[in-house]
Amino acid sequence: MTDLATHASDQAPLEGVLKDEVLRMYQEVADHPEGEFHFFHGRLAAEMFGYEREWLDQAPAGAVASFAGVGNPHLRSGLQPGETVLDLGSGAGLDSIIAGWQVGPSGRVLGIDLNPHMCAKAEAHAALAGGAMECRQGTMEDVPLPDASVDVVISNGVINLSFRKRRVIGELYRVLKPGGRMSIADIVSAKQLSLSIVNDPKLWAS
Repeated sequence: MTDLATHASDQAPLEGVLKDEVLRMYQEVADHPEGEFHFFHGRLAAEMFGYEREWLDQAPAGAVASFAGVGNPHLRSGLQPGETVLDLGSGAGLDSIIAGWQVGPSGRVLGIDLNPHMCAKAEAHAALAGGAMECRQGTMEDVPLPDASVDVVISNGVINLSFRKRRVIGELYRVLKPGGRMSIADIVSAKQLSLSIVNDPKLWAS
């Protein structure tokens, strides 16, 4: 077995544990947003990242309370009426709702989330907000969309959770139409993380 194959086989069990922890962590945020977590969340976080108060006032309270992003992809997304948007890791749906307001009834918002329960929650929140979004269960490493099918990809604090980030970026380029664009808010480390952090699913998910 080559070194590369050995490395991949070593990572596979940890990747499975990580996905389980990510599912558990963000399900907990959605179900118990009043709880204490190791990251900013809810309206406090959204306001900190520059979300317009008008958006937060109009969005369903559950979508705002369950917000767990790390920045604001809407600052540079430049969404236009009629565009098709992919919200990668749509969670409880706040970013999808805001995107839906911007692309209007002639546009389309597609969410992707690992957790089918979160997909249902996001779609319900979008309906409460007077719009619609379609959320599909899937992974960011294998986006369940056809080639060249979206105008814009937005993502908020999700790509850092993947073991295979090059694969994720490749998938985003695959689903984007020619001339399409991405607006991504995420966490980037300026230095190599220690193995004690990399191998700890709770720290990675948090």
